[in-house]
Amino acid sequence: MGIDEQAQALIVKAVQAPSSHNTQPWRFRVDGATIDLSADRSRALPVNDPDDRELTSSCGAALMNLRVAAAGQGLGIAVERLPDATQPDWLARVSIRSDSRPPPSPAPQGFADLSPNPLPSPPLNPPPAPLAVLSAFIEQRRTHRKGFSERAVDPAIVEQLVAAAELEGALLHPLTTAAAREQAAALVAEGDAVQWSSPAWRRELAAWMHPRRSSEGLTVPAMLAPVIRFMIARFDLGKRIAVQDQALAAAAPVLAVLATEHDRPNDWLRAGEALQRLLLVACRQGLQAGYLNQPIQVAALRPRLQGLIGGGFPQLLLRLGYLPEGSRFSSLPAKPRRPPTAVLDPINQSYSQR
Repeated sequence: MGIDEQAQALIVKAVQAPSSHNTQPWRFRVDGATIDLSADRSRALPVNDPDDRELTSSCGAALMNLRVAAAGQGLGIAVERLPDATQPDWLARVSIRSDSRPPPSPAPQGFADLSPNPLPSPPLNPPPAPLAVLSAFIEQRRTHRKGFSERAVDPAIVEQLVAAAELEGALLHPLTTAAAREQAAALVAEGDAVQWSSPAWRRELAAWMHPRRSSEGLTVPAMLAPVIRFMIARFDLGKRIAVQDQALAAAAPVLAVLATEHDRPNDWLRAGEALQRLLLVACRQGLQAGYLNQPIQVAALRPRLQGLIGGGFPQLLLRLGYLPEGSRFSSLPAKPRRPPTAVLDPINQSYSQR
């Protein structure tokens, strides 16, 4: 396989990353052994994400997938983040090194067992999983929007997730006290009420509700798509959604805040890398995740969430757990993705031309 083919194969994996409203706000450009990652601001969410913070983190998650996929193929890479301050859309340059070699050990084959007993409890303080081992789980990671099993998550697994975030320059703060969890859940409900009361926010959400045949957005049954979009744009459903989301937060086996020391574009990018790495580590242990970012998206609530973790800047609030008993991998279909050809830019096109 030539270098260009290798690079495009990595992009196929990169685009499996999660993104707000499944907007997939990334662009790639391949030039020989170099892959450039840039932000696609045309897919921004100006109401939900006015600073493009989540957009940048979504691109960071795609960058982590690319890094993991490269490791799985035994490709050595070098990553330069935000390489040109005059081109803020240009988020990273990944260079495939000529000294690439096969991975030291084969990645696990097949799907992870997502049954209630997927793997034996890990040893205390195990070494972090190498990126190559995580490559088998890129396609298995899912966003789970419903409730998890009541089964507790082994503290040693939570330690692995904390370590995964730290390796990428972020901090994962599990909320372990009843008071902290209750306050976080209440902030989620408060955030729902604020967001759903905004007609502009509802219209933006409705605009990303697409028929299931679509390759982007939050998919709904094709026959119902027009009705669902109308209902969301027209009616404030905040009270009902707040009750549901507060219950999801309160019942989460793991409720955690992903934070960074600072709150700049580089931190947002690294937060996305940290998120995706810990999600793949979680998937390897049979866990899936969901997001409740309302207390961060609503600017007035973010300092209160920050107070629960004692410092740093909250970037994501996530819940993790096992799927309910009887659930299987196939019950969580993959969200649609645009084909690589739709996210590739010509070599001779500058970022200012997009």
